[in-house]
Amino acid sequence: MNQASQHSSAKPLAGWRVLVPRGGPWGDGVAASLRHQGAVPVIAPLINFAPTNDQDSLDQALADLAAGAFDWLTVTSATTVDVLYAYRAVVPPTTKIAAVGETTAAALLAVGYGVDLVPERDNSAAGMAEQLIALEPHSRDILTLRSEIAKPVLTRMLSEAGHRVRSVVAYRTVGVPVTDRIAEDVRSGRINAILVTSGSVAEQVHAQFPEVPDTTLIAAIGPRTAKDAKRAGLDVDIVAEVQTVDALIDAVAKFSLPHAADEFAPKTGALPLPGLDLRA
Repeated sequence: MNQASQHSSAKPLAGWRVLVPRGGPWGDGVAASLRHQGAVPVIAPLINFAPTNDQDSLDQALADLAAGAFDWLTVTSATTVDVLYAYRAVVPPTTKIAAVGETTAAALLAVGYGVDLVPERDNSAAGMAEQLIALEPHSRDILTLRSEIAKPVLTRMLSEAGHRVRSVVAYRTVGVPVTDRIAEDVRSGRINAILVTSGSVAEQVHAQFPEVPDTTLIAAIGPRTAKDAKRAGLDVDIVAEVQTVDALIDAVAKFSLPHAADEFAPKTGALPLPGLDLRA
């Protein structure tokens, strides 16, 4: 095996520029994983949370949570984790945390919270409800935090099973405009792959990047997100088999870098000046 092949196998994403659609500790963790594979991560948060319209209910719920009033806290998105982190929410050891999906679980762990339950098969609110109901045959006190637009599927199923559920709107999801430089990097094809980690992210990718080149790969973190992305109007190229960041990055790494053979070849009739990087 020659030196180039050794480098390629050790760093399968060498030369790639990959857009990471969330910031904070989660985004930093994804960026570190991409660098480990040789890629250049471009962190461009596409969504954030805005305050709930019922701040008093959220404040009271978080105070009761810290006081140990709940047996379970359910977290259905990484944005909910952002809310918990922003409010410095305290989750006592007596309260277990259930997370929908590995993305949400990873976000919780990244900011220091524990995770006691992740649905094994169906990474959805309904899947979480079914597993939690099976795990807890007796009535429990459960706090469900959700976005303003989320359907109260989890609350309804848990309540119908006899649990005492307090459902609180924790945030409103809003889009975050990217910089002109990042928008141009996507339009020009300088970004080789865009990671799509939720339906909300997919909607922002479609809205903010109306001209994504065919050579730019759209990678969805799991079948459910891929379905949401297609519904949002995206052409999905890669779907991770399991809903984890590592699986998503590994799926991208199976592809060859678009134009890898000729991207850095000298242009006909033009010689680069010494010390000048024409790719910058």
